[in-house]
Amino acid sequence: YQVAEGMNGDGEVTRVILATDGDFNVGLSDPDALKDFIAEKRETGTYLSVLGFGRGNLDDATMQALAQNGNGTAAYIDTLNEARKVLVDQLTGALFPIANDVKIQVEFNPAQIAEYRLIGYETRALNREDFANDKVDAGDIGAGHTVTAIYEITPVGSDAIRNGPLRYAETEQSVSVSDELGYFKLRYKEPGQSTSILIEEPILPAQGEAGSDVRFSVAMAGFGQLLRDGAYLGGWGWDEAIQLANGAKGEDAFGYRAEAVNLMRLAEALDR
Repeated sequence: YQVAEGMNGDGEVTRVILATDGDFNVGLSDPDALKDFIAEKRETGTYLSVLGFGRGNLDDATMQALAQNGNGTAAYIDTLNEARKVLVDQLTGALFPIANDVKIQVEFNPAQIAEYRLIGYETRALNREDFANDKVDAGDIGAGHTVTAIYEITPVGSDAIRNGPLRYAETEQSVSVSDELGYFKLRYKEPGQSTSILIEEPILPAQGEAGSDVRFSVAMAGFGQLLRDGAYLGGWGWDEAIQLANGAKGEDAFGYRAEAVNLMRLAEALDR
């Protein structure tokens, strides 16, 4: 950090890249103390990204937590192909943030959507009141990166509704005549700024078939839930997840999506 801070200047990006086996047993090793130290350095403009190496004692949860506190990314390098993806193909996005403290808030229209749940992002959830509070830290987006948030929704009137009616729920909806599914809000700060910018858009029903990127993302979300024995999958299993992912590989120039499908097949075999 001393070396990085010595190179810090106006308009420049300063980042520490930590390559570790996850065994923090030298120097500052307490996880909470490490998080506080990294967060303090983050406020001075020096960010942290973490690369994990080795097998056996790799602590992925700690790596993710440290990277999040340092406005950085965490990746596990287990093959030469993965190293190329992280350190070549995705390097620009990992090093150069274009938006700081990015926050997303989605409000669903109860006249259209009876139930919803966000899949993933458990470690990045914020309180409702934190959305407009610029003092609350959030994630960053790097150059060339995109962010995907996947919600499972249940339309009003569907047989799949899980929850019964509430005794004290409001019966009249102010937007009941609207065809909006919901309302999307995004806040972000330009690098070096302390005041966020707000973007708002209604969420309207989509037309046509979802693109390959969306379908592959949904397959990966389902894959994650299968690995965790998700309670809300119903009859959706390995065959459906693999079929969806395999049909959404697109061009896949470097074979990353094909590798993911192979991992899904391996996980299915181990689950038998």
